[in-house]
Amino acid sequence: MKITLDLSKLVEENKLSPAEAERLRGLAAGDTFSLAINILVGFGVVAVSSGALALAPKISTVIVIGVVLLALGLAFTRRSKEQWGLLAQICLVIGTLLFCGGVYALGEGSLTAMLVITATLAGAAIVARSGLLTAAAVLALAACLGARAGYIAAAYILTIYEPTLTIVLFGLLALAMYYLSKRLAADYERLALMAARTCVFMVNFGFWIGSLWGDHSLLFTALLRSDAGALTDLSDRPPLIPALPFVIGWAILLFAVAIWAVRENRRWVLNIAAVFLAIHFYTQWFERLGFNPVTVLAGGLLVLGFALVLWKFNKRLAEPAPGAARGELNAA
Repeated sequence: MKITLDLSKLVEENKLSPAEAERLRGLAAGDTFSLAINILVGFGVVAVSSGALALAPKISTVIVIGVVLLALGLAFTRRSKEQWGLLAQICLVIGTLLFCGGVYALGEGSLTAMLVITATLAGAAIVARSGLLTAAAVLALAACLGARAGYIAAAYILTIYEPTLTIVLFGLLALAMYYLSKRLAADYERLALMAARTCVFMVNFGFWIGSLWGDHSLLFTALLRSDAGALTDLSDRPPLIPALPFVIGWAILLFAVAIWAVRENRRWVLNIAAVFLAIHFYTQWFERLGFNPVTVLAGGLLVLGFALVLWKFNKRLAEPAPGAARGELNAA
């Protein structure tokens, strides 16, 4: 588990010696350098894979190249990790992305193709210990439920056809990955936490879409009608689950998660809860009251008030209990 510490402040408060602070700073520098390399590798492999997919004359060629690179990556993985580790990771990630891109094109984005892609990404993520592939595996699983994202004419598009199913599935998966991370070694703990965090995004996206349009439950409707065409039926029929339960449920869940994150010292989770609380608040506020100077001013004042309450709550949690302070003095 990673935590955030203000070393300078801890030294000033005599909670940490200068030597200890310098040692921790040195350890953090190595981790930061490793993160920089991983970011560069991530951008590089995505660019190379995209270019190769566009230039390859046949889909079968893409799949073959992907399999060959996967085999090379596995071969390098069995050698010395220090000497071949980075090269093995590059080959594994590029090979996986090429293979998955070829399968997607060959299967024309069908459910079977997406399931194969999800399984391939998950397996390769474990072998390569790649956070990029881990996140991609979760997103591929979301695509199996019809989730889509796109960009058209300076507009970003997010589509989730099954908000309720998305919330339940990825909520359970996030919890499973979180508890699994506590039993794994450091490298695999990082992957499990990456999967859990990506699932958290999907849960919030499901609530976001549901809070605006409700849930038509196209998959459930298609099963009842025994009609696959219902999966694309976005007519004027009312949603099976209205938007209000999503509005209320999302707010309750975010507040509960934020309180848990404070108590468990999970800063990333707290930040994400705060971000989506702001998104949720402004979405519902302007959706119902409209966008004008009065609503902007009132909305800003309310958010500042919430921030003040959260600050006082966080400060109270950080203060030691009076009984504990007296116990420390008596022990001294």
